[in-house]
Amino acid sequence: MKIFSASQIRKADEVTLQSKQITSLELMEHAATQIFNLIHQRLQGAPVPIHAFCGLGNNGGDGLVISRLLVEHGYTVKTYIVNFSEQRSKDFLTNYDRLKAIASEWPIQLKSEEDLPEIHQQDMVIDAIFGIGLNRPLLPWVINLIKHINAARSFTLSVDVPSGLYADKAPDDPEGVIYASSTVTFQFPKLIFFLPETGQYSQDVEVVDIGLDQKYIQETSAFAELVAKPEALTLYKPRHKFAHKGDYGHSLLVGGGYGKIGSVLLSVNAALRTGAGLATAYIPECGYEILQTAVPEAMVITDTEDDYITKITINFEPTVIGIGMGMGTHDKTVTAFSEFLKQNTSKLVIDADAINILAKETNLLPLLGAQTILTPHPGELKRLIGTWKDDFDKIKKVKEFSIAHDCIVVVKGANTLVIYKDDIYVNTSGNPGMATAGSGDVLTGILTGLISQGYEPLYAAVLGVYLHGSAGDLAIQETGYQGLLASDIVSHIGKSYLELFKKPPQQPVEA
Repeated sequence: MKIFSASQIRKADEVTLQSKQITSLELMEHAATQIFNLIHQRLQGAPVPIHAFCGLGNNGGDGLVISRLLVEHGYTVKTYIVNFSEQRSKDFLTNYDRLKAIASEWPIQLKSEEDLPEIHQQDMVIDAIFGIGLNRPLLPWVINLIKHINAARSFTLSVDVPSGLYADKAPDDPEGVIYASSTVTFQFPKLIFFLPETGQYSQDVEVVDIGLDQKYIQETSAFAELVAKPEALTLYKPRHKFAHKGDYGHSLLVGGGYGKIGSVLLSVNAALRTGAGLATAYIPECGYEILQTAVPEAMVITDTEDDYITKITINFEPTVIGIGMGMGTHDKTVTAFSEFLKQNTSKLVIDADAINILAKETNLLPLLGAQTILTPHPGELKRLIGTWKDDFDKIKKVKEFSIAHDCIVVVKGANTLVIYKDDIYVNTSGNPGMATAGSGDVLTGILTGLISQGYEPLYAAVLGVYLHGSAGDLAIQETGYQGLLASDIVSHIGKSYLELFKKPPQQPVEA
């Protein structure tokens, strides 16, 4: 699913008005009606006191339409106009008059902190103060209004985006943003719903189709792509009947050290579970018996050093190499990694300590092959690209790094991002239980296993991140969040493939 920027959404509105020969007022009525229908479906006429806070622009106009429809259907609604400016949009004014014409109680004007209304926890709040058009800091009294709404702890539904959020940058005041119980957003998901700093303001997000021009949507390159099951399925490559292991490549996983052999074990196992035809682990001598015993399907090559890697010498040409898990940053290991990069011709997935070495020895970065995948956790990413002010600054710096070095960066998180130059892919699978030791090692193995089978690195990264999260989602059904181990993710990789093809259960048809 495409994620559009605020400017692209405004353009989509304009194109829709022209192509469908409708007015902006008609589009507003249709969009707001979609949200009313959701509210009405859930409340079913329940006598819940409703407070609708409306701004002065088109988001406020949406709120006024919703208020009017609620009143027409018998709900008890108090509508508040948040007077933060002298300006009002034309459609806001029209819907203001329409509401006044049918409401027994006219909208209440809010102009300062002295006007803050009483809200109870059992009430419902509709937040339609600001939309994606917010372009300046909020007035202090409006910030206090938002704090007042949040303090009530009522069920709060935000229209399009929680008020106080910008579409393309971090909020000015983290406390000046509505914490929405539910956000109903128009036509497209917004990137802010998936970033750690801004995603926290929406407990639940629902996208409603408001009928924007499909030709424009299909032909316009998205600001980002949201990756769910349908998108992941399009990347899947089925196996042919007469396949043999040689068709699916040879993955080499390099890493490990004394006390950290488990990281390579997880990666090798994951590469095989993902479908690599062959997999070999290159590890220090101390891990030989562990690997051969724990993963009998894998082959093992050992360094002559017992505790850490001092050289990387292989006598075959791997399809792909995953490197860095548990490898450490010993001086001899750094030298071995440097010499390895100088002669390597295989595709690469770089993780953990190999990233830390690159961050310190930046002269090695030009040695990376085209579309090398890097999989840093937040600390490793900071060492690699430097600190950032906020999530948007982080994305900007990752894009710059990716362009400079022609690499794919997997930014791990609750909604892992895959960034390649100016392209952003936002993953939707995964859960908090996956914040556990070894989860990243499993991901490295999955990505390596996909490239081994012939997936292009970018598609391997996008599909691999989804499968990794999906395996974790399937695993927690048995373990719960706290009980999830990285090895549980590995054991559910096969099921994550099967889940791609599972159709959602059919809803019963009412007579």
